[in-house]
Amino acid sequence: MRKHHYQTMLKWTGSFDVGTKDYKSYSRDHVTKIDRKLHTILGSSDPSFRGDPSRYNPEELFQASISNCHMLWYLHLCSVNKVIVLEYQDRAMGTMEEDESGGGQFVSVTLYPSIKVKDSGMIEIAQELHEEANRMCFIANSCNFCISHQPNIAASNQ
Repeated sequence: MRKHHYQTMLKWTGSFDVGTKDYKSYSRDHVTKIDRKLHTILGSSDPSFRGDPSRYNPEELFQASISNCHMLWYLHLCSVNKVIVLEYQDRAMGTMEEDESGGGQFVSVTLYPSIKVKDSGMIEIAQELHEEANRMCFIANSCNFCISHQPNIAASNQ
């Protein structure tokens, strides 16, 4: 079995020289750097948890990773099944629930891909390939909740 290893670096930038003296004394801001990548990711916590709304938060990045992985598998499966995808966009929506202790977990993510294929004869198989893409997606296979899909597929020749 092949194994893949990933390394990311995280640096907290919100100490303000007082650190975590109390819950309100520090910023949740941080930067994430990934080896051999040009740009860093400016992150914070969700604004509900005193984060900077202009920065990415872990929940958004987690949901985006589900959407990204699904798309990449979907495009692969379309290519090997002779479905010519001309456009692909997704609007993913997720729900996270907090528990009494302040912890929590995602309970659902729904992907809403909008796809344009070359001709109408490809729509049926293009629709079916979403389930296979979900079964193949590394991120979806790592989740303990259901990921659903509501694709909208159209042909460019319609």
